[in-house]
Amino acid sequence: MPNLKSAKKRMRVSERQRKENYAMRSRVRRYRRRFNDVLIGSDKDAMNQAYSAFCSVLDKAAKRDVLKKNTAIRYKSRAAKRLRAALTGRADPVAPPATPAADE
Repeated sequence: MPNLKSAKKRMRVSERQRKENYAMRSRVRRYRRRFNDVLIGSDKDAMNQAYSAFCSVLDKAAKRDVLKKNTAIRYKSRAAKRLRAALTGRADPVAPPATPAADE
């Protein structure tokens, strides 16, 4: 436990920031899941709205230094590739290749 007054305050601030960062990372994951779920369907408007919401959350996370700027850019780029593939009816370029089931 800290003894100095400034160290006690620093501990309180750090704990609050940790909770805020966790909440923002959870929000990013939640919007990524929503985006991926929408890609399975066929509603193009919903796909575009989900992509827009996901990009907005990524930008906010990068602005608040929860994610690094280039990480947010990389996530948006991959999401855009998946959106483009879903809108044109192509196979998902980012998804891992399907492995054949082993017959035992």
